Amino acid sequence: MRVTVDSERCVGAGQCALNAPEVFDQDEDGIVVLLVREPREVDAEGVRAAGDLCPSGSVTVHED
Repeated sequence: MRVTVDSERCVGAGQCALNAPEVFDQDEDGIVVLLVREPREVDAEGVRAAGDLCPSGSVTVHED
């Protein structure tokens, strides 16, 4: 699994940081910041939820 984000599309909803705080954060403007490109298996469920719940489609989860 790997993750990519498109910060240009981000609307700052925060679902990524809420569901996978070890992988995502938000900057001072609320825009998504990717902390880890290849999440650990223990974070996989939260990362998938973040991808599913992102209202702008900024978070993409790639199942390699």
